[in-house]
Parts: sequence; C-alpha cells; structure tokens
Amino acid sequence: MVAMQIPAPGAALVQVERPMPNPGPGELLIEVAACGVCRTDLHVLDGEIPARYPIIPGHEIVGRVAALGSGVEGFAIGQRVGVPWLGHTCGVCPYCRAGRENLCDAPLFTGATRDGGYATHAIADARYCFDLPDRFSDVEAAPLLCAGLIGWRALRLAGPGSVIGLYGFGAAAHILAQVARHQKRTVYAFTRDGDTAGQDFARSLGCAWAGGPAESPPALLDAALIFAPAGELVPQALRAVRKGGRVICAGIHMSDIPSFPYADLWQERQILSVANLTREDGISFFELVGGMELHTVTQSFPLDQANQTLQSLRESRVQGAAVLVPPSATA
Repeated sequence: MVAMQIPAPGAALVQVERPMPNPGPGELLIEVAACGVCRTDLHVLDGEIPARYPIIPGHEIVGRVAALGSGVEGFAIGQRVGVPWLGHTCGVCPYCRAGRENLCDAPLFTGATRDGGYATHAIADARYCFDLPDRFSDVEAAPLLCAGLIGWRALRLAGPGSVIGLYGFGAAAHILAQVARHQKRTVYAFTRDGDTAGQDFARSLGCAWAGGPAESPPALLDAALIFAPAGELVPQALRAVRKGGRVICAGIHMSDIPSFPYADLWQERQILSVANLTREDGISFFELVGGMELHTVTQSFPLDQANQTLQSLRESRVQGAAVLVPPSATA
C-alpha cells in the first residue's frame, strides 16, 4: 500500500510504501476511494493535539471493504463504508457504559493515534464504520465523515433555537448551513473580515445574512457555533446570543479564550465544547442527509499532493472541503 505519512510533528508528509495490513479481530481492511482533508489534520501535522508519529493522517475516509477480520458481522466484501475521527473506544469505562462513548477514557482517533486515510488502504474498527447514503459520490461523501458529523453534534448541542450563527464558514459550516435550513432555521454566517467571496458563498447556500465576526447580525442568536480555531471569537459570539443562548465551540483545538466581562455571560448564557462523536450521531446524521437535498462543495486533489492541499487549507484557499483521491481510486 502507498500512503502519505507525517514522520514527526512539524515535518512535511512523505510518501511511503508499506506492506498491506491484515485486519485484526473486529476490524475491516478498507480500500480507500477518497479521504477528506480537515483542519484537525493541520493540528496533527503541527503537533498541537496528541498523536503518535509516524502517523498516516486523514479521518474522513470513504472506501470499500477489502477484507474482514474475525468476528465481524454486518459487513460484506465490496461494501462502501465511511470511517470517522473516533476510531475505537474501550467499551468498558464509565463514559462508554453510560452511552457517552465520545468521552471514552481509552479512545483511538483515526489519523492521529491510529493510521488514517491518506493512503490506498486503511484498517478500521468495524464498530465505527458507517453505511453511507448512495446519493453521494465518494468525494462528495468524504467531508460528511467529520465536517458533517461534528457539525451535526454541535447543532444538536445548540438546542432547538430558530436563529443560528456559524462562525468560520468552511467545510463544516457549509454542510451545517444546509442542514439547519432544512430544519427551517434562520442561519447567519460570520466569515473573516473582508471575505466577500466567503460571504457570497454562505448566502448561496441559504444563509439569510453574512458578515465579519465583529459585525452585529440582524437579530440576536439562539445559538452560535464556532468552527474557526480562534478563541477571541467566543466573547464576540457571547455578545451576539440572546439571554439563555449557547455558544458551541466545535473544534478540537482552539487558541486561548481572552477574558471578558461577566455581564456577557450572565443571564444563563452557556459555553459548551464538542468532543468527538457517538455512533448514534453518525446513524442519525446519515439518515437525515440521505433524505434531504444537500450538496457538499468539494475540491479534489491527488493523494501525492497532500502537502500542497494542507497548505491551501491553512491559507483558507479552499472553498467548501478538500478531498484527496488515491491513485487507484476512480471516485
């Protein structure tokens, strides 16, 4: 198998050849058709979140089952599956037993603490592989595995409010805006200052308003969802939410939140963070998007251009989601 591997924190990815892995008990060998490129991959590359090195990044994997490990049921050779960020849980800690497996005490994360999908093949825990709606191509489905799933969990934590603000209009927000509009919510988009192209993009996906992060939206928000890894957005979002509103920090990594007046938090406003996902999140999300009009905006790149693609993401030169396609794939 061929893979793009991070040899050490801060080092550029290098192309390597490895022996074809064999799936262990409860695992699948997946022939990768497409793998989305997520900002979390940059945090792994930069050594900003726990990871093991060398590591093959990538946790928005779409592929087909090439081999079954012992004890695997419910999957067949050739079946298309998706693999998300949360790649394994212990099943026995208090969080797993309480149905909060996203907070497992001994998890493994795809593309960070177990090898991911910047490769022609990947090994995955069958328990954390999802059936994907047929209506999406391999490339279209890839960003649903993290940008979609984490956005969905963030939206669920936001509650039933009818006015939602999205801070940072990238891969996750462009999917979530469509989901929220499907739910008859009003969506406001907050982009970088002066990003008129991003604001036009947000409005094209049904956002009722788009502006810079310090601008006042037309109405107070019931909830603000922050996807940009910028802690300074938290106080700004607090000032934009109504009494009892919520600010959801959806990224795995964020710069420090600056101090702010207690008055901005008072009146039962809340700040929450999103950690990973549960299998139920995946099941409910794919049931929803399989039956609604949703279009993922993607840009495809060959696997061997992973370094250039990550740099484009770092510089915010990707509209929608970037997806890597291995040389053997026909997605």
